[in-house]
Amino acid sequence: MIPAAVAESPFSDIMSAMENENAERLQKILANAGYGSRRACEAMIEGGRVAVDGRIAQLGDKADPATQRITLDGEPIRRPQGHTYVALYKPRGYITTTSDPEGRRTIMDLIPLPQRLYPVGRLDADSEGLVLLTDDGELTERLTHPRYGHARVYRVLVSGEPAEETIDRWRRGITLEDRKANFSQVQVERQERGETWLRVTVHEGRKHLVRRIVAALGHPAQRLIRVEMGSLKLGDLTTGRWRYLTSGEVNALRKETGLTRPGPAPRRELHSRNDRPRLETPRQRKPAGGRGSSSQTRKRR
Repeated sequence: MIPAAVAESPFSDIMSAMENENAERLQKILANAGYGSRRACEAMIEGGRVAVDGRIAQLGDKADPATQRITLDGEPIRRPQGHTYVALYKPRGYITTTSDPEGRRTIMDLIPLPQRLYPVGRLDADSEGLVLLTDDGELTERLTHPRYGHARVYRVLVSGEPAEETIDRWRRGITLEDRKANFSQVQVERQERGETWLRVTVHEGRKHLVRRIVAALGHPAQRLIRVEMGSLKLGDLTTGRWRYLTSGEVNALRKETGLTRPGPAPRRELHSRNDRPRLETPRQRKPAGGRGSSSQTRKRR
């Protein structure tokens, strides 16, 4: 027989929650509440920052947020709500991060929303195009983890006019740092004045991968634009502009990453038509390749 003192202990409460069909792993609960990716939330648990009903949690613990008190750094966590999903056309010259210790411009300067959003993956400062931002840690984990091999499509302007043999080698693969790297698809869009626009697809996220693959065979990239991430497309967004994802787009991303259960309806904030991101301030230089920024400047005048 279990002593009453043990039966009423916080440990017993945790064990009961782990048997509760509504209980979920703590890192998933935290990620769904917008505290970061699952890996980031696991680090919070390992650091002793998370407690359930007053007991410091361990990695692997489960809880039911509807019936138990879950705290982070002593404060009750937010109740999971509908997440926010934003598609942004990142201009060149902006860093794909939430903050920068060197004071460089980040993509967060372009999105005037109150909630904390996190970029899904990276796009280097010299590149432009589609960036997805969200507070949905579960989806972020699936879209960025190497084992899921999520497709990313880019338009790349390269120097020269690659021969068919070169294009075939890009498809078959080359060696970068003792590892094979290739484009699963390569299409020549057009060639003009000694330069070529390519449309390429990759399924991994190694740093500067597209630029390194084209440069390895003598055709360095002059411009790189990400236009697709899985089923999500850049569409008619212009540089520096952003929009909310539709429920259909969110559910399509969840389905293709193995999250078969539809999430709650995406959360949206009310913004006027004139609530546009600023592409520059008096103390900043104009972003390189910032198509559309001049028209915005004229509108502000």
